Amino acid sequence: MNFENKLISGLFIKRYKRFFVDIKINNKIITAHCPNTGSMFGLLKKGNKVWISKSNNPKRKLKYTLEIIKDTESKVGVNTLSANKIVLYALQKNLIKEFNNIKEIKPEIKFGKKTRFDFLIINGKDKVFIEVKNVTLSRKKGLAEFPDAVTTRGLKHINELTKAGKKNYKTFIFFLIQRDDCKSFTIAKDIDPNYEKSLKKAVKNNLKILCYDCKFSQERIKLNKQIKINI
Repeated sequence: MNFENKLISGLFIKRYKRFFVDIKINNKIITAHCPNTGSMFGLLKKGNKVWISKSNNPKRKLKYTLEIIKDTESKVGVNTLSANKIVLYALQKNLIKEFNNIKEIKPEIKFGKKTRFDFLIINGKDKVFIEVKNVTLSRKKGLAEFPDAVTTRGLKHINELTKAGKKNYKTFIFFLIQRDDCKSFTIAKDIDPNYEKSLKKAVKNNLKILCYDCKFSQERIKLNKQIKINI
């Protein structure tokens, strides 16, 4: 996934009203959009280096968007809207080995009356639903975790994927680790025990889990390598 413009570096000052962050750039404070509804646990430390994008859209009230935060020596992609773009590019370029015969990719597909999954792909003869989850949390060196807060929406997606599996769809949850410092992944059951229980149950009913990390530059974020799953 390529950025519209080369990213601009700055220093994190504070987050407020959920969707606003103040960033210091060359001794000037600018307000940027924060495209992440999660807690961003462990990342919001004053003085952390950040990278923001600038929009070319003249109608946008906030010209800047928070994209990446540096956590110690590692970069973390915090824009949840980027996750689907990264996975879509990887699907289009056949970078995900589990899907090696893709004939069609459909984003944002409705299932039932109130659910949309991120992707429906035709992989060979299989119809496959993929739901993408953006992962930023790491409380132990080398270990990525999800979620960073209780997620009723995530729980709903597990239940709906289970229903889809019973209707002969192949189903996947794709945990995209927007970090470059993790070797394994697990569920943060102390944060959301219901999510962990439901996921384990769904796996027994043939829900598949994929987990990949990312590689960063000031021009792009792209899918990197598959990460070990410990659930």
